[in-house]
Amino acid sequence: MHYSKLKDFPQNFLWGASTSAYQVEGAIDEDGKSPSIIDMYEHPSDVADFSVASDHYHRYKEDIALFAEMGLKAYRFSIAWTRILPNGTGKVNEKGIEFYNNVIDECLKYNIEPVVTMYHFDLPYCLEEKGGWLNRDTIEAFVEYAKVLFIHYGSKVKYWLTINEQNTMILHPGAIGLPKVGKLPSKKDLYQQNHHMMLAQAKVMKLFHNMVPEGKIGPALNLTAMYPATCNPNDAIAAHNWEVLRCWNFVDVCAFGKYHPLAWSYLKDRNIAPEIQDGDFETLKGANPDFIAMNYYSTATIAASKGDASDVTARAGDQQIMLGEQGVYRPSENPYVEKTQYGWVVDPVGFRYTLRKVYERYQLPILITENGIGANDTLEPDGCIHDQYRIDFIQKHLHQMRLAITDGVKMLGYCPWLGYCPWAAIDVVSTHQGYKKRYGFIYVDRDEFDLKELKRYKKDSFYWYKQVIEENGKNI
Repeated sequence: MHYSKLKDFPQNFLWGASTSAYQVEGAIDEDGKSPSIIDMYEHPSDVADFSVASDHYHRYKEDIALFAEMGLKAYRFSIAWTRILPNGTGKVNEKGIEFYNNVIDECLKYNIEPVVTMYHFDLPYCLEEKGGWLNRDTIEAFVEYAKVLFIHYGSKVKYWLTINEQNTMILHPGAIGLPKVGKLPSKKDLYQQNHHMMLAQAKVMKLFHNMVPEGKIGPALNLTAMYPATCNPNDAIAAHNWEVLRCWNFVDVCAFGKYHPLAWSYLKDRNIAPEIQDGDFETLKGANPDFIAMNYYSTATIAASKGDASDVTARAGDQQIMLGEQGVYRPSENPYVEKTQYGWVVDPVGFRYTLRKVYERYQLPILITENGIGANDTLEPDGCIHDQYRIDFIQKHLHQMRLAITDGVKMLGYCPWLGYCPWAAIDVVSTHQGYKKRYGFIYVDRDEFDLKELKRYKKDSFYWYKQVIEENGKNI
């Protein structure tokens, strides 16, 4: 649809940027922190691990001052469960409480809204040894952890995210690393883990609404629209299959308190449905998320299943990979989109399309919590980093967001505004590519194994985003 005039970004638009604890903090064994599953995964030997990362743990004041200079209105970060409750439950680690209090206070000093992710892939390893999310006891452990966070930070933090990319953890468990034994869970076990996460999330949201009645809480999922490869009706059915299984079922359980009927039929048919205990479905009802947090990187194109093993053919790459599933869908190529050097589809128009679908389906405000491009940035001799590709990527996506706002998509809060927190505020350790693949507006001068001085440099995108914020996106 073409418009004679686009709506402006609202005056209270929440311009921000994101990180996660394990990718930015470092200090993995300091001040009482215990190992998480991320710390214990089999890590590729040829890329940086997370032990130092960007050293944000020791440099948060410097980093947040740079965020303020850039003009950020929000900083989305995650809290490491293992810093707060090193044993998963029980005794609270005061050093961990103090650290995040300091981070939050530093943000508020600069009028930067802290947006807290409670769980970003990093389950305490001590709980993993007891079965992890396959063990129902982890549900209550997460609720206990959440209660500690709400007690200590609920008066300071308005916006909370429960679990980051639950759909990625369940559908592509290898995307965040391999367990020490090197064997991934079965599909049956993965969907049982998923069910337990859903129960934990519902309980935490209900607890939050009681403990932090002025705050807002929502899930953070990796959502994307699916295109049928052709106008063949069977391609459309296959695209809908995968869109439901990859996206809508995960949001439906949170937003509606019940599994999507197509997803439940799929789970039952393949004997991978989770075991349901008395009261589970009642627990899922009434979580009432205040918004949907959405990580968007690319779209996918889907062809009809051929019903045999040839359906399983990889398309795209890295965390955005599609493998296909026999009898469900077959990944296809899209000649109308570009790709990054890592094989990710670049589709700004698909961003608008996904926003429209998410809002149409759930009628909940949307907060963008991740959107960005990873690249091999180069630090020039004069200290400059020319990342025009990042500027182009974000500019195009922001333009499509503005079109979505004009389309009538409502955003975060019960007022017509939206937050945009691209990935990432500062360079972080990529889960797979270490420090070769960078995302931030701020360059951290280190190599895979040579930490140098970890000096911070402002990229060209830093200055560009600063201007976008100053103008409130009026020239997007």
